[in-house]
Amino acid sequence: MEKLTSFIAGKWTSSSDHVLKVHHKYTKVELAEVALADDQAIQEVMSSAELGFNELKKWPAQKRSEALLKLAELTEAHGDTLAKLVSAEAGKSLGYARGEIERCQTTLRIAASEALKIAGEVIPMDFAVGIGKIAHTKRFPIGPIFGIVPFNFPLNLAMHKLAPALAAGCSVTLKPSPYTPLSLLYFATLIEQTDLPDGSVNIVVCDNQAAEKLLTSDTFKMFSFTGSPTIGWMLKNKAGKKKVQLELGGNAAVIVDESANIKEAASAIAMGSFLYSGQICISTQRIYIHKEVRAEFVKEIVAAIKNLNVGNPEDEQTIVGPLIADEHLERVDSWVKEAIAEGASILTGGEIVDHEKNLYAPTLLENVSYQSKVHCEEVFGPVAVLETFDNFDDVINHVNQSPYGLQAGLFTNKLDQMKKGFNEIEVGGLIINGIPGFRVDSMPYGGIKDSGLGREGLIYAIEEMTEPRLLVY
Repeated sequence: MEKLTSFIAGKWTSSSDHVLKVHHKYTKVELAEVALADDQAIQEVMSSAELGFNELKKWPAQKRSEALLKLAELTEAHGDTLAKLVSAEAGKSLGYARGEIERCQTTLRIAASEALKIAGEVIPMDFAVGIGKIAHTKRFPIGPIFGIVPFNFPLNLAMHKLAPALAAGCSVTLKPSPYTPLSLLYFATLIEQTDLPDGSVNIVVCDNQAAEKLLTSDTFKMFSFTGSPTIGWMLKNKAGKKKVQLELGGNAAVIVDESANIKEAASAIAMGSFLYSGQICISTQRIYIHKEVRAEFVKEIVAAIKNLNVGNPEDEQTIVGPLIADEHLERVDSWVKEAIAEGASILTGGEIVDHEKNLYAPTLLENVSYQSKVHCEEVFGPVAVLETFDNFDDVINHVNQSPYGLQAGLFTNKLDQMKKGFNEIEVGGLIINGIPGFRVDSMPYGGIKDSGLGREGLIYAIEEMTEPRLLVY
């Protein structure tokens, strides 16, 4: 089997003796071996990132935009190969993987457009000692960016770091998840087909010790991380003086009040809780249902859950595929059993479907203790909990008791409750008559509390990756 390597300074590094084995998440067949970057390669990453930045920052906006458009075109041309890679290494339904590749193209094209719009502002100066002076700002790229990418969207979440960085004129170094490095390494072959400067994009497959050297290096002026809250906040403490952007997930809540369309809400929430086995930062985990509509909602959502296709991700109709690794299958199962021992009841699911394939049944629990892990922590698996409420103020308080605050959903046809929800629910984004998992790649996306720091979304990330410089004359 061919051994793959990291992409550094515009070339593929020499192999090391330490390798990462990547497996198909459903069949468990080995897909490839990837050599881990050694100390020499890590040093080359840092020097090439600086050289790549020094070249890229001189490029006019139009040239940066054209490079991003070229990458979008190449991504589209290689879309089938990329989708199959994402499906195999991430365990994602092939249909959903195709959607991710389409989003990559959108992300790159939006970044290409935004590269042409980076602007400063005129500063009012004509008073006091500023009389007769003119002042304005211009935004400059801050320098090389280092990003760590999770397994669940191994390509599009990488694009949310790469695309704004290149649009801003910053070089970018990305470390993919050890579960899913292949699609991003394949993307590096597309980088080779552009005229981007060597070192402007590095894809580094390395162990955590090597990644920490990159994190703590003064070469990088910003660190962008998508992953678990525990790891994200720990890495922030090690990042030193550099800017930090964190997208850390949570245990997203949705409220369904008595005025909502119950059938539509149940169908949307079933998908929002169990798509890709709940391995999405904004999967619906906590479901709050008004007592007047509980019986109807439970009937509808249980029926919707039982209609979800569970199985092989190579089937484009699959909704619930394998969990990413054996240990996560066992963790999810243990959390559900713990909740049941603490008094929870099962409305549907609650069991491992196939140990060998890492399949867990889409599970809906009720009467869950607030202290149970499935309620207060991020499951990142196909498990949701249901709770009944009768007072809107009380349910908002319950939603806000979580240490997380990424996105929430509110199904209502009452204007006053929409306004109250927006003003009082403590999240980065509230989706009305929709699930927390709604995202358009251009929108400001990020959380508060333990769910993160800063915002993604192309124009917002570009602002983070540039800084204003003032000119007075």
